[in-house]
Amino acid sequence: MSNQAKKQHHNILYAIVGFAAVVIVVALIGFFVLGRDPELIQGQVEVSEYRVSSKVPGRILELRVKEGDFVHAGDTLAILDCPEVKAKMQQAQGAEGAAAALDKMAQNGARKEQVQGAFQLLQQAKAGLEIAEKSYNRVQRLFDEGVMSAQKRDEAFAMYKASEAQMKAAESQYNMAVNGARQEEKLAAQAQLDRAKGAVQEVNAYIGETVQIAQMDGEVSSIYPKVGELVGTGSPIMTISMMNDMWGTFNVREDQLNNIQMGAEITAYVPAFDKEVKMKVYHMKDQGSYAVWKATKANGQYDLKTFEVKARPVEKFEGLRPGMSLIIK
Repeated sequence: MSNQAKKQHHNILYAIVGFAAVVIVVALIGFFVLGRDPELIQGQVEVSEYRVSSKVPGRILELRVKEGDFVHAGDTLAILDCPEVKAKMQQAQGAEGAAAALDKMAQNGARKEQVQGAFQLLQQAKAGLEIAEKSYNRVQRLFDEGVMSAQKRDEAFAMYKASEAQMKAAESQYNMAVNGARQEEKLAAQAQLDRAKGAVQEVNAYIGETVQIAQMDGEVSSIYPKVGELVGTGSPIMTISMMNDMWGTFNVREDQLNNIQMGAEITAYVPAFDKEVKMKVYHMKDQGSYAVWKATKANGQYDLKTFEVKARPVEKFEGLRPGMSLIIK
């Protein structure tokens, strides 16, 4: 091979080696300078909610709010029509009136006319006893003198004892009329009255359920029935979102928990506003066996479990809404 050919061959080798070196240097610069794209953890904003429902079935008579309205505790949300409850109230009030009359009668005792009638019967029985006693004494004396037979004496004695028993019975009736009802009867009448009052209070509570009141401040997020529709016992009428109790929920693989610990502050990006928000972690819990796992046993390592992480904004972030995305790099 001539010197010119060797020189040309060497130039080609130098060019190849130089090109390979440039490629390697560029790759190293890109790896160390640019680095890898950071892994993203995506979550969403959530709020506490409570459902408004009634203990009694009824028909929606009026809806005082609409979706998106902000309500305060004590505001009227909906009114239900329940004629069955009104009928129950009439029954309960009637039972209460009857129980109150019986209790009053037991406490007051017998009427004056009844006491006076019992007294007259007692006086009549005493007069009868007095006559029977005198008749028996006369017959006894005649029997002792041998004028009256034993049969007549026994009949007079029987009449005397019968009059005595009748007088005692009349006396007992008079005492009962004066003393009134027994203590047990008074207690029973009072218990019946208390029971009737309890029934009225129960129906009043059901009537109160026909007017639904907001329990806490919040925003009406959903209304389910329309005016005129029937709702059953416990059926949700609307959902109230408590906007002052807001947090972000993230599903984080355990190999990404390096800087995410209980009480730690993290920075999340809010795409809706193109801003970042500082949040404090207050809840961490594994998702259980049903959650997504990342299998790594194939390359001789281990499975990675997923954790549910919740964090609240450190400061109030205006405009943040439930369902908005949160990004952690």
